[in-house]
Parts: sequence; structure tokens; C-alpha cells
Amino acid sequence: MSSRIAALILLCFLAACGGKSPPKNLNNACSIVDQRPKYLKAFKATEKKWGVPVYVQMAVIYQESKFDGDARTPHRYALGVIPMGRQSSAFGYAQALDGTWDDYKRAAGRPGASRKNIKDATDFMGWYMTRTEQKLGIPKTNVRDNYLAYHEGHSGYARGSYRSKSWLIGVANGLQTRSETYKRQLQACGKL
Repeated sequence: MSSRIAALILLCFLAACGGKSPPKNLNNACSIVDQRPKYLKAFKATEKKWGVPVYVQMAVIYQESKFDGDARTPHRYALGVIPMGRQSSAFGYAQALDGTWDDYKRAAGRPGASRKNIKDATDFMGWYMTRTEQKLGIPKTNVRDNYLAYHEGHSGYARGSYRSKSWLIGVANGLQTRSETYKRQLQACGKL
């Protein structure tokens, strides 16, 4: 076999092993879990372990990464053209920051957890929202305030840092609506 054919076969193999693109029709929870049954399995495992409803997890992942396990924050530029790195270290389905992800891996005893793995990302969200409920008293079904605490961190939420960010409050309100829509859809298609 020629080296060109071998290289082409290797390239095709590597392309096939690459990450999946996000599901189509992100406005339909049933479509998402039908396309990615592993997602529903991960959501349900997190709901059983941590008590965070499937539709809450889905709404937050929608906002954070649009169900893209390789999602990263945009680059920053000086003078509009000189790359200065990313806006933050947030990465993966849950857009967890490096430090918070390290805290989770240590506390949960999961040193090999990956932000690109949906099961690990949903478990992280369950862990984080459980801490949010313990520290701030926010019920796990309250998507709006859980998201504000998720975005701002527990200390930021406690200080009320979100109050001066009307755009963030708008996003959080929209997430509450999205979670309710996802819940209705999942009930209608028998996935809850």
C-alpha cells in the first residue's frame, strides 16, 4: 500500500474519531435526547445522584455551550487585532473554569473527569448546584437563580454582583422559560 493511501486512511479514521457536532434543533428537548441517548442517560444519573432535574441541566448546558463539548470562550484582542488569549478558562459542556473544575475533581474524587464528557459535565453541575443550595439556599429547580450563582460564583451571587448586569438577568430569566419548555417537551415525549 502506498504511503499516500495509508495517510488518507489514517486521516479518515482520525476524522471519524473527532468530536461530534452538537445536536440539531436545540429548541426541542426530545430531539436532543433522541439524537444523543447518552445525554439523557447522563442527565438522569445526575438527577438521581444530586437531585438536579433533567430539564434544569439541559437549560444550563444550552446556555453555556449549546451542547458543544469543545466550547470555549472567545479570544480577547488588544487594539482589536493582537490576540491576548481567551476571555476565561471556561471550557466544555458546562463551561467550568479551571479552578472550579479542579475543586470538583478533588472534592468528588474524580481526578480523570473531563469537561468534554457529558457525564462528567452533568455530574459537575449536580455537584455545583448542590453546593449552591447548601451555601445560598437556592432550590435546584430554580433555574434563574442557580444560573446567576453559576455565572457569578457563590460569593458574587451573595454580594449581588448580578444586579448591575441587566443582560445577565435577562439571560437567567430566559433560561427559566427554556427549562419549563424543555420540561413540557420531555413530559410529552415520555422521557421524564
